[in-house]
Amino acid sequence: MIQPLAYIHPQAKIADNVVIEPFVTIHKDVEIGEGSWIGSNSVIMDGARIGKNCRVFPGAVVSAPPQDLKYKGEPSTVTIGDNTVIRECVTLNRGTALDKNTTTIGSNCLLMAYVHVAHDCVIGDNVIIANSVQLAGHINVYDHAFIGGTSAVHQFVEIGAHSMISGGSLVRKDVPPYTKAGREPLSYIGINSVGLRRRGFSAETINEIQEIYRIIFLKKYNVTKALDIIEAQFSPTIERDEIINFVQNSQRGIMKGFGTV
Repeated sequence: MIQPLAYIHPQAKIADNVVIEPFVTIHKDVEIGEGSWIGSNSVIMDGARIGKNCRVFPGAVVSAPPQDLKYKGEPSTVTIGDNTVIRECVTLNRGTALDKNTTTIGSNCLLMAYVHVAHDCVIGDNVIIANSVQLAGHINVYDHAFIGGTSAVHQFVEIGAHSMISGGSLVRKDVPPYTKAGREPLSYIGINSVGLRRRGFSAETINEIQEIYRIIFLKKYNVTKALDIIEAQFSPTIERDEIINFVQNSQRGIMKGFGTV
């Protein structure tokens, strides 16, 4: 299952049934789980922890040192969950000791060609990141989020679960869960109702999420007032509480509402 033209450090930990194509380079401090496939001309560097049944396509570089001048060569990692696909020429930088010491990619993710994920990012499960998206350091992307192609995301931004960001976006502010984001500057353009229906959310829950965001984004209240109204008018639910917690804890501030300057 390992081609003779590949270079694999003898101390790398390669599980059973891993396919390694010609001209792959695998460094010393690497672990690869069962059933994974590593395509030709990809480079798996020290600190890579790749799960089961992953696919790494040609030209990808996994666990390169971070492009951070504060990085001093300390040991750190990139962790990739099971069943995740890393397409051509994706670059994944490992973490730094000044933050999480690891960069994390969840399970069942798809990172399309030319995506860059910088140091100390955390990407949840079932996330899709389209071609040429660039993620700066310290970004959190929550489960089931979708980021459209050629988007650029500022460091420390939070992208909520089940959200959808239009292609070509400049993401400077946090994107709350369940929303769709687009335009320039990045703004609320509705909730991700199609994605929510596909994932089994009931019509009642989707309608409640929509009403909550009308208060936040369309009624022209400030954020504090909007959250007070939501807590008073809506009974506690997982979705309501997730939205409130996300907005309350936003460090960079959330994206603009529709039609605001």
